[in-house]
Amino acid sequence: MPQSDAIFLKAYLAETAEASCDGHVAAFDFFGGAPQSILYDNTKLAVARILGDGTRARSAMFSTLQSRYLFKDRFGRPGKGNDKGNVEGMVGYARRNFMVPIPRAHDIDALNAMLLERCQARQTAILRGAEGSIAERPAADRAAFAPLPPTPFDACDKRPGRVSSQALVRYKNTDYSVPVAYAHRDVMVRGYVDAVAIAVGAEEIARHPRSCDNADFVFDPLHYLALIERKAGALDQAAPLQGWALPESFATLRRLLEARLNGKNRCAAGKREFVQVLRLLETFPMAVVEGAVADALRLGTIGYDAVKHLTLCRVERRPPRLDLAAYPYLPATTVETTSPASYMSLLAGEAGAPA
Repeated sequence: MPQSDAIFLKAYLAETAEASCDGHVAAFDFFGGAPQSILYDNTKLAVARILGDGTRARSAMFSTLQSRYLFKDRFGRPGKGNDKGNVEGMVGYARRNFMVPIPRAHDIDALNAMLLERCQARQTAILRGAEGSIAERPAADRAAFAPLPPTPFDACDKRPGRVSSQALVRYKNTDYSVPVAYAHRDVMVRGYVDAVAIAVGAEEIARHPRSCDNADFVFDPLHYLALIERKAGALDQAAPLQGWALPESFATLRRLLEARLNGKNRCAAGKREFVQVLRLLETFPMAVVEGAVADALRLGTIGYDAVKHLTLCRVERRPPRLDLAAYPYLPATTVETTSPASYMSLLAGEAGAPA
């Protein structure tokens, strides 16, 4: 903001239209409003092409952003950096003061938190020849700002798509999974800076972290459990489940389920029941189901029905009431009252005494 010298920075992994729009939304929130006009260079994120008379044809997403916040755009001449000296000067200032030495962060969110903290810290500075701090001077800017809309602009790239027979939707050469029940359906894909959301009508059916790799596959294992329950033999070979890090208690439960039943098909039946346990994750958080599995192992009630009951008990915060008669495969223990005659027969060493 040239009048007040207020500055806002945000970093992105790629220079995309959705990143540009997200940066506008974040900046308007930081400054407390949308300015009447903004000066740009001729980036393709905003300018689709420059016409013969010098006017600019705006890109579709930039036009949507502009119509939402009602600001005027101004563009410098191509190759004429002096048309926007304030912008170039502030870019240089930010590089020297915010990016030297090169900041190190765990991820892009941590880096942006660091940049936001430095932007806020700069608000307390009093520049030479200025009256008051930078934080005091934007009041005049905000008086001229247009008010922000009740809901922020949805900074995303919207594209129609179609679900394949493998329950995958392709967006920018990366395939994202959806529940298998939506195979061969038309969907709407919304590409955000850090996420990809897939919807059918008004219902969002899947949301994934956005992948920056080319020709990548992004799976949610929960999307395929309904199919694997019918084909339990694919449990160990299914690509969407590869690398799924489950707690150790789940592996213990699976071993006990597969060893519990007799017969040649006991392994397949155990796998199928284990998948039924995994499908509880479609409804309940991992922490709740993990706790229920641990309770089942502790109580010796190895079965889907028991884990489901213990899960509901945790959600409803009530003590479990398990009827062990419903689990005939569990080893039964009978404790009888010891009679004095049996005890005396042991002492006498009689043949055939009960053990």
